[in-house]
Amino acid sequence: MNDRAMPRLPTRFGFLLIDDFTLISMSSAIETLRMANRLSGEEVYAWKTISETGAAVCASDGLCIKADCGIDDDDVFQDMDAILVCGGRRVEKRTTERVLRWLKKAAKAGLQLGSTCTGSYVLAKAGVLDGYRCSIHWENIASLTDLFPKVQVRRSIYTIDRDRLTSSGGTTPIDMMLYLVRRQCGPEVTAGVAEQFVYERVRNPDDLQRVPLRHFVGKQSMKLVTAVELMEANIREPISQIELADYVDLSRRQLQRLFQKYLLCTPSRYYLQLRLQRARELLLQTDLSLFEIGAQTGFVSSSHFSKSYKEFYGYSPSNERRGDRKSSPRQ
Repeated sequence: MNDRAMPRLPTRFGFLLIDDFTLISMSSAIETLRMANRLSGEEVYAWKTISETGAAVCASDGLCIKADCGIDDDDVFQDMDAILVCGGRRVEKRTTERVLRWLKKAAKAGLQLGSTCTGSYVLAKAGVLDGYRCSIHWENIASLTDLFPKVQVRRSIYTIDRDRLTSSGGTTPIDMMLYLVRRQCGPEVTAGVAEQFVYERVRNPDDLQRVPLRHFVGKQSMKLVTAVELMEANIREPISQIELADYVDLSRRQLQRLFQKYLLCTPSRYYLQLRLQRARELLLQTDLSLFEIGAQTGFVSSSHFSKSYKEFYGYSPSNERRGDRKSSPRQ
């Protein structure tokens, strides 16, 4: 796992709504808590919504949510373990100095802090993510990394690092909250919530956001995009670097330089990562044998597949399938 010694598990949450927040991410977190309460038969979790002024806040889809309190209310921190900042569109313009001061105050009061979607930007701007690892929507990874060098931005769908709980966009707060639910209420309640939500697989923080390559390179190197698309289309029968280079009309050395410049690795390393990520999906989502999975992802033998998998993730594919991870994956 990627979490480092959470001081305690929060059960009472405050959701700070930033103008233009992403509704699906906020509601994914709250609905997970609601369903966990229902299935456990007790009020394990409680939550309230918070806005800067105490007034309703409109989400990016135009729906407005009534706030239970404002940040200046005298009892705003009462009965609360953690504050999750719910960000969305234009978060840089929506972040105010009042909110930043309030988050610093919350951190000094010992509250755990977290985020959904682009809320990590607000936490980083407040300085309360310095020295922490965090997740944010893939569109904001590069800018957050550049703006806040003291923050360790990751591609993981969510990150729990001590008293910071940050998630990326969409429905990933479901996975983050289910991580807490599993530890607090047990695997039966967690599985029940997933079933009620028709949620086929509960992801863990080892899962990475799938970032479109075009986001990184834009129009600067469509030949690299083409090469990667060829790799993705040839997982079962990998093609050689020479074939890739010929197809995109580059020398092998030129192709290697493109991968190093934009993806910070060699073509062979990137190709291996693609194949192992596909193998991991098959391990977790199908009943195929290790031999069949190795064959479908281009490995010459089960032993070669297992060795490569363990070297990359830090544990064997059989341990992955059993949910018995002996060490943290390398990312």
